[in-house]
Amino acid sequence: MPVTVAIVEDHAGFAEGIRLLLDQSGEFTCVAICPSAEHALATLPALKPDIVLVDIGLPGASGAECVRDLAPLLPATVFMMLTVADDYERIYQALKAGATGYLLKRSTGADVLAALRELRAGGSPMSGAIARKVIAAFREFAPSPDGVDSLSLREREVLEALATGAGYKQVAARLGVGYGTVHTHVNHIYKKLHVHSRAAAVRKLKLSR
Repeated sequence: MPVTVAIVEDHAGFAEGIRLLLDQSGEFTCVAICPSAEHALATLPALKPDIVLVDIGLPGASGAECVRDLAPLLPATVFMMLTVADDYERIYQALKAGATGYLLKRSTGADVLAALRELRAGGSPMSGAIARKVIAAFREFAPSPDGVDSLSLREREVLEALATGAGYKQVAARLGVGYGTVHTHVNHIYKKLHVHSRAAAVRKLKLSR
């Protein structure tokens, strides 16, 4: 029995091309073409397709909003974006909303079918360009895995002293360094721990113990 697929796409010509690709594959069949998120929300819950292909740039609600609203209504359905949008913000919003895959429209018909097979097998297909952007964004925005371990010995000593409630002058006297040196160490500590206050830095110190 063919895998059922619905298409949420406002470009009629493109949607028809995908429908033909699916129906001629022998593996998949198109059960609906919805030109908007609103139409999809009114139509697809009753059809319960196995897969929904969604464009990002829809009239009215966006493709990401469409996935967000449909996903709770179709818990057994998987969603894949099929779109020209390749900027990180829209990729992030779509994946956050519940999309399992993200394919660019410039993909070949063979690529689309392969991605659908991967979805059915439990995978998360992405165009190569999209996967690279996701990885690059992860590297840029992921918090440092090192935390307190990234501090130098002196920075750790300064933070330990601050954790006792000592002021900068007291820390300087205790460690035998100048007030300005303590201030410099504190700035470095804040940057390495990605915090902006003594309380937050001390909290991370305590969590590391």
